[in-house]
Amino acid sequence: MIEVQIDMPTIAYFDCPTGIAGDMCLGALVDLGVPLGYLIEQLQGLGIGDEFTLQSHPLDHQGQRGIKVEVNLNTDHHPHHRHLPQIREQIAGANLPPTVTTQAIQVFEALAIAEGAVHGVPPEAVHFHEVGAVDALVDIVGTCLGLHWLGVEQIYCSPLPTGSGTVRAAHGLLPVPVPAVLKLWENRAVPVYDNGLTGELVTPTGAALMVTLAAEFGGVPALRLQKTGWGAGTKSLPLPNFLRLWLGTGEAIAPLETVMVLATQIDDASPQAIAYAQHQLLAAGALDVFTQGITMKKNRLGTLVTVICPPALTATCEQILFTETPTLGIRRSLQPRHALNRRLETVSTPYGPVRVKVAYQGDRLLNAQPEYEDCRAIAQAQNLPWQTIHNAALSPWHNAHKPTSPREP
Repeated sequence: MIEVQIDMPTIAYFDCPTGIAGDMCLGALVDLGVPLGYLIEQLQGLGIGDEFTLQSHPLDHQGQRGIKVEVNLNTDHHPHHRHLPQIREQIAGANLPPTVTTQAIQVFEALAIAEGAVHGVPPEAVHFHEVGAVDALVDIVGTCLGLHWLGVEQIYCSPLPTGSGTVRAAHGLLPVPVPAVLKLWENRAVPVYDNGLTGELVTPTGAALMVTLAAEFGGVPALRLQKTGWGAGTKSLPLPNFLRLWLGTGEAIAPLETVMVLATQIDDASPQAIAYAQHQLLAAGALDVFTQGITMKKNRLGTLVTVICPPALTATCEQILFTETPTLGIRRSLQPRHALNRRLETVSTPYGPVRVKVAYQGDRLLNAQPEYEDCRAIAQAQNLPWQTIHNAALSPWHNAHKPTSPREP
């Protein structure tokens, strides 16, 4: 078996004894060494440079020191409401590192889905109010930038405290945890607990960041601790009000990723229409599309269509389903997905080169499969059975990766 060298990944653990908010994330990242000037420079690409200033300073809570990052808003310039399409466009056009762009859009997608579910409107129609205003753009994009600057590859988070009481928001007086936070927790089955503290401890921005970015919620993962950063909250609490960000390296494991699962049942469309919709969904970037025969009310035969896609493509995939099928409604669910690491290798066969998709976990190769399209193209061009090409690619790959036997004495 071939040995695959995997570097020890950089791990970040968000320890949240008094909760989490976007500015606390920024403070912990700056305390870990992320230059404030780097964040300010990168955030200029969002086109909101005249709407805020960013400052940091030390702050003590009960004799412990952390960094407080202040997002000061220029109320004369920034709009009070933003919608998801506008935010998505701002982030996509900001010339950020690709990973940062993807993560930041996914965080806002998760937040929009939660807000939409609470208010009974589609995510694209959500008025973000203070949640999607300049401070949230700075907090979310800035946090993703800071994690990228530190080279973080895996993110974990502690269980989150619920808090209690009420908080005043754009929709009036709300109970704590606020509805959007509850919905975000529900979507990831986040472990929560009551630590006895009163007030809003987890903000929608903080919840959305962790629900989207954290591979798991729980205790500290196995890691070699290198440094900690302390992000200060504003309130004085019975406990020192800090988000503690642990940074270290650990064993390479496949992180969880978040996917959107769309489902709808159809009983009044031809099979060809469903097949065309499936083709369009895959072409648009859906990770998978599959159908199942079902029996619906009044014993009507129907088809259950399930689409798995990145959260950022939710609106695109839904539009295809609404346009290409007669469905009137689509169910949504965000789900964690554990996917093996994959890479493509090319092998030579008597019929031409074929790519082989290799899946591995850590340093162990688990399986390999020739790419269907490569085998199909060669089989059609040379008028040969597809299975012949498939076997011709798989056999030499296995021969090249057989475990080496110990030498005979």
